[in-house]
Amino acid sequence: MHKIVFLDRQSLNAQVRKPSFAHEWAEHVQTRPEEVVERLQGATVAISNKVPIRRDTLAQLPGLKLIAMAATGYDVIDVEACRERGVAVANIRNYAVHTVPEHAFALIFALRRNLIAYRDDVLNGRWQTEEQFCFFDYPIRDLHGSTLGIFGEGVLGQATAQIARALGMKVLFADHAPPKAAGVDFVPAEQVFAESDIISLHCPLTPASRHFIGMAQLQQMKRSALLINTSRGGLVDEEALKVALQTGVIAGAGFDVLSQEPPKNGNPLLDIHSPNFILTPHVAWASQQAMQFLADQLIDNIEAFMAHKPQHLVT
Repeated sequence: MHKIVFLDRQSLNAQVRKPSFAHEWAEHVQTRPEEVVERLQGATVAISNKVPIRRDTLAQLPGLKLIAMAATGYDVIDVEACRERGVAVANIRNYAVHTVPEHAFALIFALRRNLIAYRDDVLNGRWQTEEQFCFFDYPIRDLHGSTLGIFGEGVLGQATAQIARALGMKVLFADHAPPKAAGVDFVPAEQVFAESDIISLHCPLTPASRHFIGMAQLQQMKRSALLINTSRGGLVDEEALKVALQTGVIAGAGFDVLSQEPPKNGNPLLDIHSPNFILTPHVAWASQQAMQFLADQLIDNIEAFMAHKPQHLVT
């Protein structure tokens, strides 16, 4: 009988049906790295959202056949070691196609219209002291006619582009090495940095993409530009972004992710207490509808693998 172990059940706020084949099911609210080997002893399938499974761990789990990710991103998994040991890795596809782009635009709207600054002023009594019906302390900019630059042309990047075009925005996709989505026109990354009023990140975190936006790239952007990241925190040099926001290199940023989550040891971006920076706790993906879709596909992936018809494999 197959043993399935969900290492971080708390990370998925949805109903998870049990697979249709005979199995033993175990789940843990959270799992610390030093607990992984013990909890996966005898397991055929490991389910993980953010619990790392590295080479040394895999070496101690000869019976493991599948790591079923409860997420699209799989940077917490040593994929090369899995490939060498014949352990399949399946991830979730297309589940956040509405919720992540909507969250990205929630950040964009709030920053372009300076909603946080105006709200803070109302709470602090500023409006109550005015002689006229309104005040204009912070600039408000329409999205119509502006340019959105996107890094990552997968389903999330393309869904974000669709919203942008509906708002009358011009969209630029940054060029990159293959594979590339069909039907998407690409421009050099330097052009995206230079011409975009807003840049939104929708690309995976890999060794090549880690810190691909640093001070040099931020300085290529317009001083009035915004940087939006609902993808992975490690894509951006966070110390450089902090300096850029504090010195006016760019106008603002909206982030849903950090390089280490939760940021128990601090993070440069936690030190920013300014209305031109909005940080949310990695919840862009977490609409009720998206989480249930994820939970359903998670079990679909496991059942397909056991039926010798694997789907959504990354290795």
